[in-house]
Amino acid sequence: MRISFWAESLSKDANMTVLLPEKSGAAGPYPVLYLLHGMSQDDSQWSRLTRIERYVVELPLIVVMPDGGRGYYTDAKQGLAYESHVMKDVIGFVDRFFPTIPERRGRAIGGYSMGGYGAVKLAFKHPDCFCSVVGSAGPYDLSRLLVRPDCGEEMRLIFGDDVAEGGNDIFRLAEGMDRGLLPVIRLECGTEDYLLPDSRKLHAHLGALGISHEYAELPGAHSLSGWDPQVPAGVEFHVRALRAGRDSSPPRCRGCSALRNMHRERRKLGG
Repeated sequence: MRISFWAESLSKDANMTVLLPEKSGAAGPYPVLYLLHGMSQDDSQWSRLTRIERYVVELPLIVVMPDGGRGYYTDAKQGLAYESHVMKDVIGFVDRFFPTIPERRGRAIGGYSMGGYGAVKLAFKHPDCFCSVVGSAGPYDLSRLLVRPDCGEEMRLIFGDDVAEGGNDIFRLAEGMDRGLLPVIRLECGTEDYLLPDSRKLHAHLGALGISHEYAELPGAHSLSGWDPQVPAGVEFHVRALRAGRDSSPPRCRGCSALRNMHRERRKLGG
């Protein structure tokens, strides 16, 4: 289903595509997999360009695909606040209206291309909110991104001129992460993908930091539709993490807890 809703962080209506469990036979509440799209795409791309619906149809899992515009899931220096949109508007809406497990152990996040960057950044920046992350073909090295002739100027409007500022540098985020709160991590990229150097660089960086992760180079160029045969491996990775639960007493996502409190107050007022 495609949902239009008011996004407070963007000050406008926004869309998300949601897949609900149909054939799993399990009663809720359900864990949620958030899937982020690439640049110049929207919330419909995963459903249109991959067989994600087929891959999850038997699973007791909600899949949420928000629209991230061209904003790199970042609160832009000059532009819209797409990180806040996902972390507050989208997750808050999903936890309010669907039978979710509104805790870290019940949330996973993944994405392709721009969405791969967004998924890894949000998981590293908000490790109390996600138990697993899969980054597929992400442009993780912002220093390369800012000088690209096709989009460098646009990227500087989002990130500014100094990538070390603003909490958006994945490499710095990895260095500062609480080792007791690490999500399980999978990085993957196509062997013919022009962004493969970014995946290799992040893989090496995590290894140097001693951060356990899964890494895969698989056949393919930079194309979500072409990546479709590899999507099930990412889904299975998330399912294993969600089943494991990761934590015996998982912390709640601070931002999402604040949203739940706001919703409770609204209901008290009849809003």
